Amino acid sequence: MYIWLFRIGVVLACPAIVYFAHIAPNWSGVGIGLGVGLAIVAIEYLVAELNLLTIMGGVLGVAVGIIVARVVDYLVFQVGNQSLYEVWDKFSVLRYFAFAVLGLVIAVRKFPELDDLDQDLLKMSKKRGAQVKILDTNAIIDGRVSDVVETHFLSGTLVVPRFVLSELHRLADSDDPLKRARGRRGLDVLARLQENVSVPVKILDKDVPDIRETEGKVVKLAREMGAKIVTTDFNVNKVASLEGVTCLNVNDLSTALKTVVLPGEGMTVFVMKEGKERDQGIGYLDDGTMVVVEDGRRSIGKRVEAAVTSIHQTSNGRMIFAKARPEKPAAA
Repeated sequence: MYIWLFRIGVVLACPAIVYFAHIAPNWSGVGIGLGVGLAIVAIEYLVAELNLLTIMGGVLGVAVGIIVARVVDYLVFQVGNQSLYEVWDKFSVLRYFAFAVLGLVIAVRKFPELDDLDQDLLKMSKKRGAQVKILDTNAIIDGRVSDVVETHFLSGTLVVPRFVLSELHRLADSDDPLKRARGRRGLDVLARLQENVSVPVKILDKDVPDIRETEGKVVKLAREMGAKIVTTDFNVNKVASLEGVTCLNVNDLSTALKTVVLPGEGMTVFVMKEGKERDQGIGYLDDGTMVVVEDGRRSIGKRVEAAVTSIHQTSNGRMIFAKARPEKPAAA
């Protein structure tokens, strides 16, 4: 309601200014003023439909078009052909109008492509040798990736797609206490990653609408960008390998960094509980590796000396089989 009152006031004010300010106190002047008022209202209506960035881009395009027209004028003048320059100068108004309109159209049409600028920069950085890594939901919630980043073992640009961030928000607002805790932990880890200035973290506004699952979206996005995936999910690792995408599994890194032992070496292990087989005891190393101690059942609750017999690698981690050494007889 108020906007239309404002528009009517502008339309009536323009002819009144022309008439009462004695600019042109006749019907022709009133008509010109009315036309100016209607033009102002029409421009205001069009501007209301456009966002500020588009308007700024259009103004910049017009300015660039006029500058290009001036440069072309100078080049034609440098040719030194007087008849050509006279013909060129005859259409100066039309020429400047054409260049200004072309600059406006090009700026407005190409301005939406700025939304894809992050993706183009990521592709360019990949070509220049920078490593781009996409974090999936499991890796963020796991949290160990922030420790790897802080120790400078992970470099390049970390990318968090918008749909992964939305998944974390959905988990954080869930009615299930476990899911809510996982979502909030993921948001805390992401905030911690953004505080690290050595490895930039980018939020990428690109979706993969033809795939519903978040894991599938991450794999396809990584394949399109030529990026790597950081995850803790075994299934994502397998799918990525089938798609030809390099996957950095934090669990594999953790397994590779565990203490290396060889068959025949001795170790001291605290036997915590009994094993599945007879006379077996179960203990753990400091890094969480499970040690199955033969003849260790009688030593539950004690530290024993054991000799490594074999090492078994599974998808869940590494298992060490050892045999308890006989206790030394007490000195007399």
